[in-house]
Amino acid sequence: MKHVTIKDIARELCISVSTVSRALTDDKNIRRETREAVLREAERLGYRRTPVAMNLKMGRTNTIGVIVPEMHTPYASQVVAGIQSVLYKNNQKVMIAESDEDPNREHESLLMMEEFMVDGLIVSMCSHKHNLETYRRLAAAGMAIVFYDRIPHGLDDMPQVMIGDNNDSYFMAEHLVRLGRRRIAYLYGPDDVYNAVERARGYREAMEKFGVYDPQLVVKTGMTFADGAAAVDDLVRRGVEFDAVYAFTDTLAIGAMNRLRELGRRIPEDVAVAGFSGTELSTIVYPKLTTVEPPLGEMGRRAAELVLEKVNNPDTENRHIVLRTEMKCRASTGE
Repeated sequence: MKHVTIKDIARELCISVSTVSRALTDDKNIRRETREAVLREAERLGYRRTPVAMNLKMGRTNTIGVIVPEMHTPYASQVVAGIQSVLYKNNQKVMIAESDEDPNREHESLLMMEEFMVDGLIVSMCSHKHNLETYRRLAAAGMAIVFYDRIPHGLDDMPQVMIGDNNDSYFMAEHLVRLGRRRIAYLYGPDDVYNAVERARGYREAMEKFGVYDPQLVVKTGMTFADGAAAVDDLVRRGVEFDAVYAFTDTLAIGAMNRLRELGRRIPEDVAVAGFSGTELSTIVYPKLTTVEPPLGEMGRRAAELVLEKVNNPDTENRHIVLRTEMKCRASTGE
């Protein structure tokens, strides 16, 4: 479909493009007869003014870009719902892109957001090791950038909304030990994800406190349900004894739990299972999954508030907000 432009109106009326533009914006220096003729012709041709173009005259697009690492689970959607609840109330449009856990795709999304001249960015990074220079360049050019959940390592001078991954992971691992589990396998996500590093550190600190840390119980894996199942297969293949599985995410935990049941392991009698994400996925599996639950909606709302702060006042303080999580103890660990 061809969009009608002010050039089309100018051509039909045999007047200049600048005259049409001024007439459409109610310029007082345009004669009433000319303005009325322009408006009639605009209506006849079906012309619609572009909000982005109008906003650019004010130096803004009133658009915030959001980049998420994945949309396969409810995690991102709950955060995005929180973001939208704040931005829509403030007459901001939202442009969403998914990096699909690929730094190159994340980079392409950043360039797209720059091309569309968004006023700000809210980002959960797929890797804390990549695209740092691009973020620095965009921030230096005046773009408001806020990181949430998966924060960068080395960009502390930008606003962030996070949880205490290390401490919260420690308390979950400690909970499993206090339930009587001593051979707790940990499914460690990719090193590129800083949350994975921090949660693994919390697990190790808890295991070392109780004198039950064994590196054989740590399995490096990916991010999918299949990766969780494969991690269980790896433990079994290596003959590693374990009476609990604690995973970097609920996705990995559910993948592991499903595989354990296929292998005839009773949950939680033979193997307790716990995760970290707290989406509704943890409540619709059987048995229901024990997990660490971040306040995802609040995370989105706070990130949106921070980006609006930076858009409206670039000199405002770069705040780091740490939100509290809640441990949800359910049937997968025997409560």
